[in-house]
Amino acid sequence: MDEQKTEKIDESNVENVENVEEAATPEQPKKKERVCLAVPVFLVILFLCITGGWLIGRQIERSKETEGIVQGVVTEGPTGTLTPTNTPEGTLKPTNAPEGTLTPTNAPEGTLTPTNAPEGTLTPTDTPEGTLTPTQGQTGTLLPTKKPTSTPKPTSKPENTPTPGSDSAETPVAQHGALSVKGAKLVDKNGDVYQLRGVSTHGLQWFPQYVNKAAFQTLRDEWNCNVVRLAMYTAESGYCEGADKTEMKKLVKNGVNYATELGLYVIIDWHVLNDRDPNKYKSEAIAFFEEMAKEYKNHVNVIYEICNEPNSGVGWSSIKSYAEDVISAIRAIDTDAVIIVGTPNWSQQVDEAAADPITGEKNIMYALHFYAGTHKDDLRNKMIRAAKAGLPIFCSEFGISDASGNGSLDIESGNKWIAIMDELDISYVCWNLANKSESSSLLKSSCKKTAGWAENEISEQGKWLIQVLKGTLEGLGNIDGEELVENAENGGTGQAADVPEAISYEKTSGGFRIQIDASNTWSSADGCFYQLAPVLFNQKGSAVSDWKLTVVFDQEISVTECWGCETSVSGKTLTITPLSYTANIENGTTMNNLGLIISAKQEVTIRQASCE
Repeated sequence: MDEQKTEKIDESNVENVENVEEAATPEQPKKKERVCLAVPVFLVILFLCITGGWLIGRQIERSKETEGIVQGVVTEGPTGTLTPTNTPEGTLKPTNAPEGTLTPTNAPEGTLTPTNAPEGTLTPTDTPEGTLTPTQGQTGTLLPTKKPTSTPKPTSKPENTPTPGSDSAETPVAQHGALSVKGAKLVDKNGDVYQLRGVSTHGLQWFPQYVNKAAFQTLRDEWNCNVVRLAMYTAESGYCEGADKTEMKKLVKNGVNYATELGLYVIIDWHVLNDRDPNKYKSEAIAFFEEMAKEYKNHVNVIYEICNEPNSGVGWSSIKSYAEDVISAIRAIDTDAVIIVGTPNWSQQVDEAAADPITGEKNIMYALHFYAGTHKDDLRNKMIRAAKAGLPIFCSEFGISDASGNGSLDIESGNKWIAIMDELDISYVCWNLANKSESSSLLKSSCKKTAGWAENEISEQGKWLIQVLKGTLEGLGNIDGEELVENAENGGTGQAADVPEAISYEKTSGGFRIQIDASNTWSSADGCFYQLAPVLFNQKGSAVSDWKLTVVFDQEISVTECWGCETSVSGKTLTITPLSYTANIENGTTMNNLGLIISAKQEVTIRQASCE
């Protein structure tokens, strides 16, 4: 319409010029000359007026269109203008997205916005320049023409993917950066005391499915974790005993990468357990941590835990020697990362480390592990005294079950532990992220999801932990952590829990020398518990490919957990048979990759044992 008007005005202007030229006669040469000079000037002025008028009219029409859309009415733009109702097929159209959802705008080319592509597909906008497209933004921006009757999802989100709760600028690592050790405290990049609180995986060889970005994001956004621990077992079909080393390292690296992308701190845990003495696989440990240090020397969020739980009588001097060698290998590559060192007796004897700490190295911390159903005032007081003596302690594994990882939960004891650790700024990581059928698992055994867990899919310990991490735990405010610390410093009011007398048995039978020792014992309301470590030495003169160990006790027992073997119980008699990787015993060699936890109502002893 405006173009036609312009053309008519131009034609009228041409006729006027011709009339002027016809009016000029030879008798009026000066007048004609003046007219000829005036014509170009007149045309320029006329063109500017017409153009200005057209632009003003165009602006008025745009204002009307804007007003109509803001009021919820789709207006008709000028002929040829794309509007929400007459947009050609394939052109980006406004969606009924909820407030805050990305919608097509006249944003710079390449900006990702929802389109009429398949649900969940983000594609760059291709809106023509100047196209009116609704958004929900600042005052004055164009709004959708109609409020949706129902709010559709902007993308097709997988069931296990939680909604992000914080952007990169707000993540734990973004806020606190590289960590270091100052005195007995862990501090952040600003030198302020910082406490890590989070979750440990179970053995990666058994539960690899929980190493995924969505799971870690759930832990960060919904559980309020700031650290994840990757438990890579070295024995028990782990890294050094049967697992595919390449695949295990890949799993660890994936975990580190997911944590890094989410701004979480991450602990790489060399999970010594059934191998007992970390020196057994020291060369493998050095090679592993050298590779990890080369990979992550520039990552401020990576922490190395170099021996989870030395046990079975391995002393601090032996652990310290191992640690010094591994630390030296790491420090040749990564000079600053925090390193956690395990302590004797399943990382409980922090007092021994406090009396003889590693020297000449910075950013070293010492592991303390507890299970609240077993470990009470005696171990709590030991931790307090070591921390007050200046030992940097990191509780890299704990639970509120008994020491087997199973049994009833002791919330009262767990609350005391949390109150004391918070008072002393000791970081802590809870065991374990899995759906294993045991009370220390954070998920119910019926839960098959690997992220985005609903409340009814989380175990009782998991629910308790979430309250701890969010600061909403009932009853914790009634515990005076400062008073508990003062009592411990003054000699302690708590008594050590009654500990059953250890079992030790040795006999030769059927060409085997049998040795059965209790590497750990404890008691709870459920009875007496023994962690047994059977050892078979083959003296038959030839290799064996199968065996059966029978043990008779003085009272009825039950088995709560076993590894490296299968068990069956009939009253007082326990039968132990091998798994595929523990069946073969060469002549003159020892099978010591066996372990189990038994319980009884009272203290027990072994009456006899035989092997065939």
